[in-house]
Amino acid sequence: MSARHRFAIFDLDGTLVDSLPDLLQALNKLLAEHGRRTLAADEVRRMVGNGVHKLVERGFDATGEAAGERLNDLAGRFMQLYAGHTIDHSRPYPGVEQALEKLVASGWTLAVCTNKPYQPAVEMLDGLGLARYLKVITGGDSCPFRKPDPRHVLATIEALGATPAATVFVGDSPNDAEAARAAGLALVLVSFGYTRVPAAELGADVVIDHFEELAGALERIIGDGRQ
Repeated sequence: MSARHRFAIFDLDGTLVDSLPDLLQALNKLLAEHGRRTLAADEVRRMVGNGVHKLVERGFDATGEAAGERLNDLAGRFMQLYAGHTIDHSRPYPGVEQALEKLVASGWTLAVCTNKPYQPAVEMLDGLGLARYLKVITGGDSCPFRKPDPRHVLATIEALGATPAATVFVGDSPNDAEAARAAGLALVLVSFGYTRVPAAELGADVVIDHFEELAGALERIIGDGRQ
């Protein structure tokens, strides 16, 4: 396969960026407004990955009465608290920018497919200087489907002008693994993300512990004919 036809799609939270500190801050502000206890980082780490509504729902479930019919309003308020504060404390994982720069320089075309809503995803990626490496960004509200539905990944592939056979997915969670496999993509998982199931148990082609390993992992996938 020519380098001109190499595509990689990345998850965002827990894969490219350690976004937990700012998600935690916004969620705890929301909970405090409703007289709930604050949550610890380790609690919220297990709640991330299914979009804002699920994060808020899990936060309220963990601190008392369920959100119930208020969930849409609570999720909207969360977004108000989170907007403009996506990178107060959140940072790319070590080696991320260097890895993306290296891939682009060697002919890869890159995208992000995240369940985070599009606007805060773009705010985060722009603010952290990562957006310039990406041709496409799709959020949880960019199409009618969200991971683990493979149609979210397939919509990202279509926007890239790619094909599943020419694309590798890089993520951290069961949602990523399920969506990528169902869409027919090769799969790299990071070991340090927000997954509730260890990455080594999710059936990836390669699991990496640091972004320094990413380029080599992608080359091995290509060399082994898994793409």
